[in-house]
Amino acid sequence: MSAVTDTAFEPALSVKDLTTVFETPGGPVTAVDAVSFDVMPGEVLGLVGESGSGKSVTLRSLMRLVHAPGKVAGTVLWQGRDLLSMRERELRRVRGGKIAIIFQEPTTALNPVLTVRVQIEENLRAHTSLDGRQRRARAIELLDLVGIPAAERRLGDFPHQFSGGMKQRVMIAIALASNPRLLLADEPTTALDVTIQDQILKLILDLRDEFSMSVVFVTHDLGVVAQTCDRMAVMYAGRIVESGSVTEVFSEPHHPYTRGLLGSVPRGGAERTLLTSIEGTPPSLAAIPAGCAFHPRCDFAVERCIERRPALEAIAPGRMVACFRQADVAAEAAAT
Repeated sequence: MSAVTDTAFEPALSVKDLTTVFETPGGPVTAVDAVSFDVMPGEVLGLVGESGSGKSVTLRSLMRLVHAPGKVAGTVLWQGRDLLSMRERELRRVRGGKIAIIFQEPTTALNPVLTVRVQIEENLRAHTSLDGRQRRARAIELLDLVGIPAAERRLGDFPHQFSGGMKQRVMIAIALASNPRLLLADEPTTALDVTIQDQILKLILDLRDEFSMSVVFVTHDLGVVAQTCDRMAVMYAGRIVESGSVTEVFSEPHHPYTRGLLGSVPRGGAERTLLTSIEGTPPSLAAIPAGCAFHPRCDFAVERCIERRPALEAIAPGRMVACFRQADVAAEAAAT
């Protein structure tokens, strides 16, 4: 087998035991707890879960964008090098160039006193060899790609002159400017209408196909996961509780939390039935329950779920679940 073929089976990104802890007056708070996953070249991995499950902090931790009082530990291997131990100067070459991130809140991510053109060209100047004229042409092309009308005229506008959805499109344009090999997308289509959302998702997938770009896609929208992702990892209280291919997880969930998320989404073509819901709310990260963090909301919980925390274990090739009763969950899901 050739070396080129071999590399296709090596992860583009390999995350091992990623842990992020914030020191607070009330004691340490673990926002990301021993999270591990691989992303293959050209693969789209969806991180799914309710608000507060640790998805966004996970993305920021990968790029060392968590600052004091937060501390990040673990290993994040990118092209054979650990991003968490890389020198800051080297990391700056990677950020925005080979690895780009789309932040969830464009209003706070964009600089209010710089024009859109300056902010797009800042990325191009740092990570490409384009001259001034080429950078301007590329900036116009990017704004047009993400669906901003009159792209050339709007280059000179400031962020406050754009709507929330338009700001998000500008953020996406900046992230895609230098054709990154890994895109970290933190709910990039949340503020967009359905038509533009579909265009943005198609654009990301087209770039994935053209450049073998890998994507880690954070979302709470299971429809987006079904449309976009190859594999998914479900997060709860800072941990991954289930992972596998989108097809496998959607058709046969093994964790009660995953089952609850899927049960709350209407399915097209099915008979009209009541949607299920997950009772209660996610726990505060400062007061995560002992044992399985999901047990206070779980219909399958038994005594050992309260006493011990289940490990994330393989149940089949490519399938991981952290649940003592995963077989019972899968059996009930198959019966309904």
